[in-house]
Amino acid sequence: MKSIRILYFSRDYTPHDYRFLTALAKTDHHIYYLRLENGANVIEERPLPAEVEQVEWVGGKGTASVNHGLHLLSDLRRVIKRVKPDLIHAGPIQRSAFLVALTGFKPLVSMSWGYDLLYDAKRNPFWSWATRYTLQNSVAMVGDCETIRSLAVAYGMPIERIVTFPWGVDISHFNVSTRKHSNTQTFNLLSTRSFEPIYGTELIAQAYVIAARHCPDLHLTMIGDGSLKAPIRQIFLVGAVYDRVQFPGLVSYDELPDFYRTADVYLSASHSDGSSISLLEAFASGTPAIVSDIPGNQEWVRPGDNGWLFPDGDVNSLAEAILKAYDQRQMLPEMGENARRLAETRADWDKNFPQLEKAYSLAMG
Repeated sequence: MKSIRILYFSRDYTPHDYRFLTALAKTDHHIYYLRLENGANVIEERPLPAEVEQVEWVGGKGTASVNHGLHLLSDLRRVIKRVKPDLIHAGPIQRSAFLVALTGFKPLVSMSWGYDLLYDAKRNPFWSWATRYTLQNSVAMVGDCETIRSLAVAYGMPIERIVTFPWGVDISHFNVSTRKHSNTQTFNLLSTRSFEPIYGTELIAQAYVIAARHCPDLHLTMIGDGSLKAPIRQIFLVGAVYDRVQFPGLVSYDELPDFYRTADVYLSASHSDGSSISLLEAFASGTPAIVSDIPGNQEWVRPGDNGWLFPDGDVNSLAEAILKAYDQRQMLPEMGENARRLAETRADWDKNFPQLEKAYSLAMG
């Protein structure tokens, strides 16, 4: 594909944006970066690649709301006139991509971030309409799993215009080279999701309290922060297990692999996910997983082979799964090897990223 001018328009600057922009910077394309908000998600500390030009505009200063819509839309039109992109790559669907659709610019490549189709599209009639409008005005769409693909089709996106590939992970950064398994005294559980309702982290706390009553060898590390931090700590205090839980807070990208490699099992009770990057990081690190049985997880977890599934929202089933993993801990090294092989086959970022060029080719005709 010949060199083109691409405006990459995202909600915020996250580790996912960094990965996409870093990979795009290595292509022959001219890349411009536009940021809708500042502080809406976990922020990436690594600077933008030098080859990427960040575009200054009225957005990107704080949280964007409907009240800012007309102002943002007007300035986005100005940005498009100045940058003169050949293509705009934008997401999430109802935020960045929706604003581009409203300008009438084409070709628009919309990128689903998972939660936009799994959760936001169902918020209310307006968000549902915004989803349909955006996809109907997108020349191509990028999604990370079959669940997202099916939802996009349901909202009016032609299936032949959808490019699906797991975003994947850096399998050299998340690896098994220094993999450590617990001794007989401790069994280490790991959660890396934000302390927010959609990720079900309070369910992990409740299930841990139940499981820890039956098994004193269980230890839990909860990486992250969020609005449920105080209630989650209270669950552990009331359950008299607070001394067996670690709260490292927000962990840097460089530090994260060590947490996966020293964990026996990764936990996620998320109510909404596409191809969960955290799950793929765990698998790449050789860590089996216990996760909610939502469709996105079902595409990755094979019960008894690389992890376990439990009914979404069922605290007792999650506690039972934790105890089952402890009882079957002699199987974990083999399950971890299976998880790593799956990550190498399907979740290698370097192998998957070139699929994005298919979406660009569709958009450019």
